[in-house]
Amino acid sequence: MKSLIDTITAIQLESPVDKIIGQLKQLIISGQLKPGDRLPAERVLSERFGLGRSYIREAILKLEFYGLLKTNPQSGTYVAGLSINVIDNIISDIIKFNKDDFNALIEARYHLELNAVKLAAERRTEEDLASIRSAMHDYEHKISHGKDAVEEDMLFHIKIAKATKNSVIESMILILVPDLIKNIVENKVCGDNRAKTAIKEHRQILAAIETQDVLKAEEAMASHLDEIWQISKAGFAAQQIINETEN
Repeated sequence: MKSLIDTITAIQLESPVDKIIGQLKQLIISGQLKPGDRLPAERVLSERFGLGRSYIREAILKLEFYGLLKTNPQSGTYVAGLSINVIDNIISDIIKFNKDDFNALIEARYHLELNAVKLAAERRTEEDLASIRSAMHDYEHKISHGKDAVEEDMLFHIKIAKATKNSVIESMILILVPDLIKNIVENKVCGDNRAKTAIKEHRQILAAIETQDVLKAEEAMASHLDEIWQISKAGFAAQQIINETEN
């Protein structure tokens, strides 16, 4: 029989992206947004939600990945032609996915990013290098001035994913990386000085991509993610002990 303390569960706090997705879901279910309707511009949504455009962009990218929104560069973003019940169920799954096992998400990110950086080293263009370098410099500038650089950190990894020329890998990293980086930074999972030590690691990753050294690129990314990867492995081991004890 469970004790009283065992029946208490952690309170789940919604992220800004989840709140945006939830409100868009309600607009669709209520019929205010119908399949085929165009969403307001990103700037307008940002003003209405009272949140930065990066949050709006992330929510739209997630909904696009699951096929609930479709974007046409010329005319904007539209609600997909799916039934309300299908949309309701998929959106509920997306929000739940963001709160699933932290260790499993880290593990998935680790293996995904190692494969992504190898492909990026192999396939990158000069334009890709310029984008990755720009994100890296923006990150360093903010860190050197004592500012929060979570978005720049995300962009560095997202630009590497874009250089893979594999849209599925890019989309998966777009879903996994933002929530994980925010969680890791906001909760100081890797300590207070992690942002500064990441500068050298970012440079090593970029250098390997520039020289198209696939092996060094993988090693540099593995080194960059090693601390959080070890935390994930320890989490899995601890959970296994807990499961064995309960059984």
